[in-house]
Amino acid sequence: MNKVKAQYIDELLDESQLFSTKNHLKANIELFDFSEETILVTGAAGSIGSELCNQLKYTPFKQLILVDIAESPLYSLIKNFEFNNCNNIKFLVLNITDRISVTHLFETYKPTMVFHTAAYKHVPLMEQNPYEAVKVNVFGTKSLADLSVKYHIKKFIFISTDKAVDPVSIMGMTKKIGENYLRSLSKSKQTLFLIARFGNIIGSNGSLIPLLKRQIELKLPITITDKNMTRFFIGKTRACHLIIKLSTLKSSGRNLFTFKMGDAVNIMDVLDRLLLKYNYEREDINIKYIGLRPGEKLHEQLTSKEESLIPTHLSDIFSVQIPETNTNTPMDINKLDKASPYMSNLEIKTLLKKHLKL
Repeated sequence: MNKVKAQYIDELLDESQLFSTKNHLKANIELFDFSEETILVTGAAGSIGSELCNQLKYTPFKQLILVDIAESPLYSLIKNFEFNNCNNIKFLVLNITDRISVTHLFETYKPTMVFHTAAYKHVPLMEQNPYEAVKVNVFGTKSLADLSVKYHIKKFIFISTDKAVDPVSIMGMTKKIGENYLRSLSKSKQTLFLIARFGNIIGSNGSLIPLLKRQIELKLPITITDKNMTRFFIGKTRACHLIIKLSTLKSSGRNLFTFKMGDAVNIMDVLDRLLLKYNYEREDINIKYIGLRPGEKLHEQLTSKEESLIPTHLSDIFSVQIPETNTNTPMDINKLDKASPYMSNLEIKTLLKKHLKL
């Protein structure tokens, strides 16, 4: 591994890669002004949602509405805010697939911006629970988007994934359908839909790095899917900073964006840099190659062959240009209502493939 690559991976592994101190974070994030906005964050207690909240609290805002279906993580988020002025912050236990509850939220709190981070994201788990993935990632997103149009939300920021590019997994397919639906809405609606597509979050719940650290610290066998696997990585702090920066974008004629993340990283290189931090070498550990799990790719991409990247005036943010002739997906996703818990996993995946014409 050359020095440049080693330094890049070390920076990724460093939690403070963008902001060296909380004061530095605060100084950078205070540049954004949301003083006129009531901001709804879905999945607020998750990896992305909680970091977004942590950064948004340093900005001037009218009100924050933080919702999550997971009670205990949401309570932990509340405790993180307990020494802040919470008079204009609301914490709600809410299921985004419950249209009645979401409608009540919109009517009661009248949000003007939505950061939609709530989703089922774990690839192998969603291969075994495809109905839940469709319900949350497709119809939960559709319901939120439709209500955002109905209640005249200014901006809707959707968190997507590189797994939506030429998707092979249930998770990737459902997120791709979400991308396509929001792009179709944006053509004729006043609400500005912005889609942020990026790679793996370093240190997020259930991600590679915490698992490797745990295995190293407990002297367990290190489980690697494939020694040739590569992934795009981005730090949680930096990702959320760029999401907030993207949310300041005014109408640009484009809706799909991705972030500067460098080259894809080989997971064996990540392991080597981690081992170095623990004063180990590969020879000191037991590595088990377990093979690709259901739905996993050996390599991910940020764009398909038909897409290209265009720099924006926002540093480290690129617009994803999609050919106008691209008719990859019909926008009538109501046909996916056929999905039910009584269908087999294969039947639901086949339904998604048919919809995406894969």
